[in-house]
Parts: sequence; structure tokens; C-alpha cells
Amino acid sequence: MSEPEIVETRGDDRVDLLASDTNGDGKPDVWVADTDGDGKADLFQFDTNNDGKVDITMVDLDQDGTPDLIVDGDGGLPPAS
Repeated sequence: MSEPEIVETRGDDRVDLLASDTNGDGKPDVWVADTDGDGKADLFQFDTNNDGKVDITMVDLDQDGTPDLIVDGDGGLPPAS
């Protein structure tokens, strides 16, 4: 089994801006976070198989609305909720 990829973000902090239950099962499956304290989202995570764990992580390093990096798993940044 290979090691999970660790993603680099804009900053070292994580402030969750949104955690949403999009499929109605009572558990969050989308997380949007700010990692550099500017109040803008730059980390996006998705649970695509409803197991409560992050399956896809996307990072928008230049905050232009287009992901700069997409990895399988939580990218070393699991959400708190």
C-alpha cells in the first residue's frame, strides 16, 4: 500500500468555512476551508462513497477558482467534523 499524498496549502491553519451534508444521511460529505486566514476558500474536500472519510481533496493555491492540485484521500488534512 502506498503512502497517502500530503498536499501543500496556502497556509498552516485550517478554518472550516462550510461542512455540508449534501445527500441527507446526517453526516458531512463536503468540507470547504480557508488555510491562510484571508477568509477565502482554498481547500475543498469530498466524501464520495458515504463512509464519513474524505475521498478527494482539491487545493486552489492561487484562489482563482480552478484547482491547482487534486489528490485521492484527505491530503494529510482530515476535517475536524
